[in-house]
Amino acid sequence: MVAEKGRGATLNGESRRFALPERQADGDWLDMAEAIDGAQPRLRTHVTVEHPRTIIARNSSPDIAFSQSINAYRGCEHGCIYCFARPTHAYLDLSPGLDFESRLFAKPDAAALLRKELGKRGYIVSPIAMGTNTDPYQPIEKDWRITRQVLEVFVETRHPTFITTKSDRILQDIDLLADLARDNLVAVMISVTTLDPRVARTLEPRAAHPEKRLAAIARLADAGVPVSANMSPIIPAINDHEIESVVARVAAAGARDVSYILVRLPHEVAPLFRAWLDEHHPDRAGKVMAIIRDLRGGRDNDPHFGSRMKGQGVWADLIRTRFIKARRKAGLGGEKLALRTDLFRPPEGAQMRLF
Repeated sequence: MVAEKGRGATLNGESRRFALPERQADGDWLDMAEAIDGAQPRLRTHVTVEHPRTIIARNSSPDIAFSQSINAYRGCEHGCIYCFARPTHAYLDLSPGLDFESRLFAKPDAAALLRKELGKRGYIVSPIAMGTNTDPYQPIEKDWRITRQVLEVFVETRHPTFITTKSDRILQDIDLLADLARDNLVAVMISVTTLDPRVARTLEPRAAHPEKRLAAIARLADAGVPVSANMSPIIPAINDHEIESVVARVAAAGARDVSYILVRLPHEVAPLFRAWLDEHHPDRAGKVMAIIRDLRGGRDNDPHFGSRMKGQGVWADLIRTRFIKARRKAGLGGEKLALRTDLFRPPEGAQMRLF
């Protein structure tokens, strides 16, 4: 399958991890359909409304800095080929390939569900992360505004939140973020994977231009919102040569700190990534995968806590050393930001407000 303009994945095969029968399009039928009806129309984004019973997800992973998260959407239109969340679409009997970036699910009840959960007796306050599985500011947020509605609840209840995004669309909520920042209730992380728009165009096709992300860092910093950057992921022989330049640029834009994550290829992401390499970087596909396997103990992916983010071996040590030096040269690092939890007040109308 040839890559479609504006999309990341070049494949759309269904996952068989959950015993879903594999379907395969009939080539002769496709040829006949094209001859009669003409070329197939461009793939368009389709959004389905989802009504979950709860909205706060909880985890106990020892290498993740939060225990609560909210995902306003399933799937992500940014289409980042490396996205570790792609396999979650297999739970829906959809493909982690093109389906993940074109067949999306929105949760318009998110804010109402959040108010209900925050109002429960015995709720224990800890920062709620957004952007952990899919980007809260992907393109459809422009119309649905679910992330903004969730932020409005955080403002009302003075609840702390972490936000991770690779979109400058976050600036549309800078009023709410500045409000939270005044009480040390928010921290934002902007993902800057590459400074090269040609690489970004295929690597993360519908995400914001790298310069727009740098501008977003600057705007947030000027508004008093604590903002850091994340070079995620670092992909050997694709963007690792940019480590020093990315760190320098995000520091100059006003980021308080910068971190990184090595590329992860769980489940269906590995074959999707290999197909992407064959399509866009056939000259170095073998080299990229060889280094990744070296980083991952001889496999495409390492799922173990601790090593899954940073890798192991000579290549991992080299990247870590370069990153530390670049970070130090840029004057970044220091004390970790701790968000306040003592200002929380249950939502208006919650039972606890009666006491």
